Amino acid sequence: MKTLKIISLFAGCGGMDLGFLMAKHPKLNYRIVWANDFNKNACETYRHNIGNEIHEGDIWKINLKDLPDADIIIGGFPCQDFSILRGGTRTGTKTKRGLLYTRFVEAVSKKLPIFFVAENVKGLLTANNGWAISKIKEDFEKVDHVGYNVQYKLINFADFGVPQRRERVIIVGIRNDLDMHFEFPEPTHKHAHVPVKHALAGVEKAKFNNELMGIRPSTKAMLERIPVGGNYKNLPEYSKKNWMSLIYKRLHPDKPSPTIVACGGGGTWGYHYKEPRPLTNRERARIQTFPDDFEFFGSATEIRRQIGNAVPPLGIKPVAEQLLKIIEKPAGLNRFLKPKTKVFA
Repeated sequence: MKTLKIISLFAGCGGMDLGFLMAKHPKLNYRIVWANDFNKNACETYRHNIGNEIHEGDIWKINLKDLPDADIIIGGFPCQDFSILRGGTRTGTKTKRGLLYTRFVEAVSKKLPIFFVAENVKGLLTANNGWAISKIKEDFEKVDHVGYNVQYKLINFADFGVPQRRERVIIVGIRNDLDMHFEFPEPTHKHAHVPVKHALAGVEKAKFNNELMGIRPSTKAMLERIPVGGNYKNLPEYSKKNWMSLIYKRLHPDKPSPTIVACGGGGTWGYHYKEPRPLTNRERARIQTFPDDFEFFGSATEIRRQIGNAVPPLGIKPVAEQLLKIIEKPAGLNRFLKPKTKVFA
């Protein structure tokens, strides 16, 4: 069994990393050799569930030259500045948070991995009138020494078996000198989305992070008036408001969940289809395809943030497996086994 070594940036609680570790192949697998996030609780969650490779700290203060060699770099550079959810403002690459993607580019430039995979929100495609995604793509294409063949695609994770309508941009780069071609995997569930009732079946038996959230009697009474699949628009007193559709959104048992979000008040917690209450964090984790033995650490609000910011492991797993399929081909395997490439452990 040959192992591809992974560096994970902006790892959060480890959803993307877990998806790569879940990837199945008869001859190849992945191993995390170094990961980073600045959030203490997310790092504790990562360390408990995935391993001690996580390093807590500000990525601006890390000397990227000191990172171990790796065959692939993955990560979801912070996306809030590109998101259409951020208060109507989309300053994108004009802010330091928006410029965090440059640390990802710099890491790729220093380590020259075979591949990189990045994840971001749908709003990246239109941020700065489309300039942001073009600039990001160009920066990866012009990485020193070799450059990368960069492709990106908007993926609805529901099309890959995640019980959630979650659209994200996936950016994949392959080193130009390797002369290999990547094609995104074909959807496996495009016409057979997994409904919430399947995802939440038996969730009450889960041991971790399954506490009920507090709810005011007035909110409960309001939810009782909203049908399954409905939201604030079903309430006459709010029907003329122009709020986002997640506000007081109740799940529909026979459909995927709407996007699980990381934070926000005003009824954005997500509400159960059978009971007039907010989802527990374990229910959110189920919808994000984390296994029940994946235990999150921090306050209820902090855990909600970790789950909402995560990449669904089962959503990114097909991309991880698609990369392994490229390497398994004889020409590719022979190329990577050349001593000068130093790719396999």
